[in-house]
This record gives sequence, C-alpha cells and structure tokens, in this order.
Amino acid sequence: MNRFLEGRNAVVTGGTRGIGFAIAQALGEAGAGVGICGRDHEAVKNAVSKLTMTSAFKVVGKVADVRVSTEVQSFFEALDRELGSFDILVNNAGTGIFKSTADLSVEEWQQTLETNLSGVFYCSKEALQRFRIVGGGYIINIGSLAGKNAFAGGAAYNASKFGLSGFSEAMMLDHRHDNVRVTCIMPGSVNTDFGTGSRRADWKIAPEDIAEIVLMLLKTPVRTLVSRVEVRPSKPLK
Repeated sequence: MNRFLEGRNAVVTGGTRGIGFAIAQALGEAGAGVGICGRDHEAVKNAVSKLTMTSAFKVVGKVADVRVSTEVQSFFEALDRELGSFDILVNNAGTGIFKSTADLSVEEWQQTLETNLSGVFYCSKEALQRFRIVGGGYIINIGSLAGKNAFAGGAAYNASKFGLSGFSEAMMLDHRHDNVRVTCIMPGSVNTDFGTGSRRADWKIAPEDIAEIVLMLLKTPVRTLVSRVEVRPSKPLK
C-alpha cells in the first residue's frame, strides 16, 4: 500500500470495532501512527493488538468515554505523551437507541446526545487546540443519513445526528482559515452490529468502504474541501 500518511499521526474515537476499527486499520496501513479509544479495557487491548499487526507505525489505545470531558482531556494528554503531535481526528464514537419519544427515558436521551454530539465537541476542542500548534489539521466526523432524514423511533438518534451535521458545518466555517478542514461523512446502513436490533446483511455498506472514503478525503489537495459526503448502499432491499 502507498504509505502516503507516513510521518503523520491520527486519532480515531470508538476505534475498537466496526467503522472505527476499519478506519484505524486503513490509516495505519497508509503509514500513520494511530491513537484509538473505547470504553471497554479488553476491547481496546484486543483492537490495539490486531492493529499493531497491520499498521506500519505506532498504535496507542486508551480507555475513555467521550461523554465525559475530563476523560477526553486525559485521553488527549496521553496521546501527547505516547504518540506526539497529530493532525487528523476522526470522530467516530457513537451510539443508537431507537424508541418512540414517549418510550425514551431521560437517561437514554442523554446517553445518545452526550455520545453522538457532546463527545464530538469535546474531542474536536482538544484537537483544535493542538492543530493551532502544528499549523492545521483535518477533522472527519462520522455522521449518518439520519442527520437529514428523520424516521419513526429515531427521536434521540435523529436529534444527535441532525445536530452533528450542523455542528460540523459551523466548525468548518469557524476554522477553515486556520488551515483546518472539516468533513461530515453521512452513511446509510453499514454492515456492523451497531444499534439495538440492527441486522448484518451483505447489501449494506462495508465498514472498509467508509475507511476508503476517509483515505480519499485525506488525499484531497489542501486547496479543496469536501464538507459533506453522503453514502448509500448501491442496492438496498426493496
């Protein structure tokens, strides 16, 4: 593989499985040092072990819950020590609880919004502080087509992803003249175990396909900004 990211470091939240793991693996194979986080110690340990086998350079994994700003801060401080500077952040950590508005608990609402929206803010804020030192960077947020298409049972998830779409665009406008590019990737159905009741199926987008899109964005000339990418299965169920 062309190691076009050699000499650069990247951070992927929720990098222990699914889309996040595929992205971390692709970045490592492209030559980047990679830092990941997840909430489960064993999952982080296993992911780092697997990534180390395919990555060209260093892999760092830490336990961190992106809903907790102090844990996010500690995660990035650990990356400073063990990975050094970085200029790529992929905000991938996410959750989905799918119930009608009446059936959603306050805790489920908060869990969804705090993970899918507040967590992205906490991580982006930490990254932007470091991007100022290195002279710029790239933030890629993994959103969803649910950020533009509401559906029954998606009250919390839709709210979080609609919010993420708006936040991504506003952050792009805030920092485009600071040499920071921001892209929101909005996939449809992806073939992972994400969400309650989700079913794996071959017609869905593969996590590796999203990873390829991330690499494509990173290859784009710095004069050009792809602010939003909508991704759908080619042949969904009729």
